[in-house]
Amino acid sequence: MLRLISGIGLLMLALTAVAQGDAARGETLTMMCVACHGQDGNSFAGSFPNIAGQNQNYLVKQMQEIQSGERPALLMTGMLADMSDQDLRDLAAYYATKTASHGSADPARVELGESIYRSGIARKGIAACTACHSPTGQGNSLAGFPVLAGQWPEYTQAQLKAFRSGERHNDGDDRMMRLSAMDLNDEEIAAVASYLYGLQ
Repeated sequence: MLRLISGIGLLMLALTAVAQGDAARGETLTMMCVACHGQDGNSFAGSFPNIAGQNQNYLVKQMQEIQSGERPALLMTGMLADMSDQDLRDLAAYYATKTASHGSADPARVELGESIYRSGIARKGIAACTACHSPTGQGNSLAGFPVLAGQWPEYTQAQLKAFRSGERHNDGDDRMMRLSAMDLNDEEIAAVASYLYGLQ
């Protein structure tokens, strides 16, 4: 019986290692990623997300959904077309080991941005972002909620607006992000995006 339990435990560890991906192998697959996401996952421009330090579960989910067409991202679709699930896990494992860069929040938007991120907007029924993305913006790897700290404000704004309009809808059956973003106006979106850029 002890051998059976030990064997099951070793099998589960092996499966977890495969599920998490091989960062060293992932590095060999990054050639096509560099132009948009930079050598280490820190992109050169706000139209492309920083993916350095992003959690693996989130990255794998997004890449799988881009492959399937559930999340529209035309440039990425072609890049991922011939990749296996193992390739995606390995890429995600590599970028998760990198250190994310950070910027500075616009001082004029810090107060509003921090208020929305930490407390939500009660009169609009908008929950605090910290509930899923943590007080430090580091997300929740087990739940697959992304790291937001240090993300380009342009990218964050674009994603919140896409959730608000329903163009982006890969937030699950509970519509968590669509419901959170639907009553945010452009200034509130800009403020929270700016705040996140400087969050460390």
